[in-house]
Amino acid sequence: MTSVPALAATVDRVALADPLFISDLHLSATHPRTLARFERLLASEARAHAELVILGDLFEYWAGDDATDDDVGNAVIAALRAVAQAGVRVFVMHGNRDLLLGEDFAAAAGATLLADPTLAAIGGETVLLAHGDIYCTRDVAYQRFRAQARNADFQRAFLAKPLAERRAFIGQVRAKSEEVKQATAAEIMDVTPEAIVDAMRAAGVTRMIHGHTHRPATHGFVLDGRSAERWVLPDWNLDAEPPRGGYLTCRSTWQMTRW
Repeated sequence: MTSVPALAATVDRVALADPLFISDLHLSATHPRTLARFERLLASEARAHAELVILGDLFEYWAGDDATDDDVGNAVIAALRAVAQAGVRVFVMHGNRDLLLGEDFAAAAGATLLADPTLAAIGGETVLLAHGDIYCTRDVAYQRFRAQARNADFQRAFLAKPLAERRAFIGQVRAKSEEVKQATAAEIMDVTPEAIVDAMRAAGVTRMIHGHTHRPATHGFVLDGRSAERWVLPDWNLDAEPPRGGYLTCRSTWQMTRW
């Protein structure tokens, strides 16, 4: 690893010709149907597009690029590499679950790591891309944790620990996170409308795409006298009943496909 993940995602402007957007797949060994559907997407729908853009939380967790014994990680890398070799440009943004994806992962998968947020030129329009968690500003405790976890010095020290110790720590954090979710009001864990407006205004855009909240929707509103739109991507869980997932595309029009 040549740099920690916090310093590896330096691309913050991209030009996209025909993108397919996904996020929040939370891939893991405990969700085999979700993994299988992701592999089918990469072998089918994704190959009909010029770019595959993953806006965070591809994995349920990622302990580091040196976790070469991770069967799910290896399968995902192979699938991404295959679609990249087929001519699809692959972009991956860190989420809150897989923020330790680094340069070794990107090189093996044939992917480019995107900064969070990133500005994308699509069809003559500039669009703001983000994972989404940075806009959940009412969750003050989470924002403190987010800042620490994405700090380069913290990541450098954490990745220096043995892999087993890292996995144990991540397991504890995940368990604690689930406890906190149960005790926290849903609106606190959602994005703050004012934070969205501020980000879009600062970026000079009228369209945003993000994930994280697991609340897929299209939100239309007025921003400084102009029509604006925010797309929230679907999370994936094909192992649930009913199964859920989907993706967003942009050709002549923006279209959300959900199942």
